[in-house]
Amino acid sequence: MKEDTLTSAIKLLKQLIAIPSFSKEEEHTAVLLFKFLKSQDINVHRKGNNVWATNKFFDLQKPTLLLNSHHDTVKPNAGYTRNPFNASEEEGKIFGLGSNDAGASLVSLLFTFLHFYKEKNLSFNIILALTAEEEISGKGGIEFLWNDLPTIDCAIVGEPTSMQVAIVEKGLLVLDCTAKGRAGHAAREEGVNAIYQALPDVQWFQHFQFQKISETLGKVKMSVTSIHAGQAHNQVPPECNFVVDIRVTDSYTLEEVLSIIKNNVNCEVVPRSIRIRPSCIALSHPLVQAASTLGYQFYGSPTTSDQALIPVPSIKLGPGDSARSHSADEFVYVDEVKKGIEGYIQLIETVWHQNLFSK
Repeated sequence: MKEDTLTSAIKLLKQLIAIPSFSKEEEHTAVLLFKFLKSQDINVHRKGNNVWATNKFFDLQKPTLLLNSHHDTVKPNAGYTRNPFNASEEEGKIFGLGSNDAGASLVSLLFTFLHFYKEKNLSFNIILALTAEEEISGKGGIEFLWNDLPTIDCAIVGEPTSMQVAIVEKGLLVLDCTAKGRAGHAAREEGVNAIYQALPDVQWFQHFQFQKISETLGKVKMSVTSIHAGQAHNQVPPECNFVVDIRVTDSYTLEEVLSIIKNNVNCEVVPRSIRIRPSCIALSHPLVQAASTLGYQFYGSPTTSDQALIPVPSIKLGPGDSARSHSADEFVYVDEVKKGIEGYIQLIETVWHQNLFSK
């Protein structure tokens, strides 16, 4: 890789960090990315705050690989000791909000796309999609853009994975649960206490174990994460509301998990969404075969990403460390960005030159 490629990638990363781009507020980073690709003589498109482009010699007769990462961030937490929008560089580290999650992956994929953009003899197409609202799994992100894209066959999703390949990813099911009681005065034997009604169900969520265990992701994980009931100290509460966070493995569909829960609890159960599905890719898939040839380590990811909303086989791979995501004084190493660009290019070249990808 040319040294000026890395220099340009780090410069763009710093520009992205300097622009606040909270989920649903990515207007200005979308403009930056659109203009940057335009400056490279790319025929670039935009829908909402999503920016995308195809390789120069795009051919509908060929299969298509999507390169996807996101340019939205969470809000900085209270533990920051640095200006989260000051992209400072110290001792080989780039500090700033979104540097690790997922700015490093985004610029690495972007410069990988530029590397292949004018290649006439590719056996497949490449589409670059730099998307919004990933941090909230919003409907204005990759899902909003999907039907505007040409047919996609598979995808590389850029997230900080320490350049290990996630071949499966847990899905997310969030439940709003309501236990019903009947109001009454706390000083008398009146009413039915909804908190007491909720307790057996809360304990069921705590102790229940799903039978099927994923080889890569382990067990389905359920956690009661918030609870609320009551308005006054002397009133028996008629209703108790609690929220359950469920990380679903590839062993179950979200519908199967929901059915099991409803058959075992007495409270009312309402899923907020069944969009964030577990994802997996076959070990025989060209992307996995290429990664295996190159000696990549495979793992199952407990965190969710846009993989959940991409309805084709995908891997999650990128520079940076997932443990730094959403942390105070977030940073990424310059060398990680370098290895990210080199790693993506090498992976795609392996798929291409070994002729692993055909329609």
